[in-house]
Amino acid sequence: MSRRLLIILGPTAVGKTDFSISKALEYGSPVISCDSRQIFKNMSIGTAVPSASQLAAVKHYFIQTVPVTQPYTAGDYEFEAVSLVEKLFDEGHETLVMTGGSMFYIDAVCNGLDNLPDGDPILRSELWQRLGEEGVETLAEELRQKDPLTYSQIDTRNSQRVIRALEVCLVSGKPFSSFKTGERRKRSFEIEKVGLTRPREELYSRIDQRVLNMMDVGLVEEVRSLLSYRDRQALQTVGYKEIFEYLDGKIPLEEAVRLIQRNTRHYAKKQLTWWRRDPTIRWVEV
Repeated sequence: MSRRLLIILGPTAVGKTDFSISKALEYGSPVISCDSRQIFKNMSIGTAVPSASQLAAVKHYFIQTVPVTQPYTAGDYEFEAVSLVEKLFDEGHETLVMTGGSMFYIDAVCNGLDNLPDGDPILRSELWQRLGEEGVETLAEELRQKDPLTYSQIDTRNSQRVIRALEVCLVSGKPFSSFKTGERRKRSFEIEKVGLTRPREELYSRIDQRVLNMMDVGLVEEVRSLLSYRDRQALQTVGYKEIFEYLDGKIPLEEAVRLIQRNTRHYAKKQLTWWRRDPTIRWVEV
């Protein structure tokens, strides 16, 4: 019996949710979310989680299951998602539907991550606390001293990646880069990737309108309720950082909205640039 994992990917706001639900109903599959922000609780508006009717249409996994206070890595997702996929195949599914826009989560499922040493939750918590007190620049400089190669290869403005690399350096006493083998893991199932796309102007218009819709349904109130967790990993993301700036009195609300729209468009472009390098993706215009 064939075992196929159908991964529906694409830039934010392209329409993955509805498309994946239609495919899940077609194949009798649940929807396995592959989104590194929708997995966190209490962040429903800013991460555009599926609506109540969409969640009721088909069973979803990995939607609002992790507390915002809990660090969660692509390695965690790889272990949990692949275990779930194997279990569902063993129960008799022939095709399973996975969807999301998180590049590292999808890559972890398809190719596996390098065998990094076990993390240290206490140390990781301390690093996130230092991030709030000292800023990402200080942590990035410490990473540069311990692992110049990794420092030169990653986006040092990405606090999550800086902290993960620095944690490995501190735990192991070795450079993070020394663990990067690049070996692809074999899976017991076939993987098919379908990428959704739209004309750029249409996609950007959908992004801008979605941000306005988020504001209308209470994004500011949602972010305000999370103020005490603002330094946590989950909240280092577009839509939350800008509203924190507004709540701090640093920028007017109109500017926060403009920045969310702009930064979301930039993220969509980054997603497309990443995936265009993958010749195995079959692209579909929706």
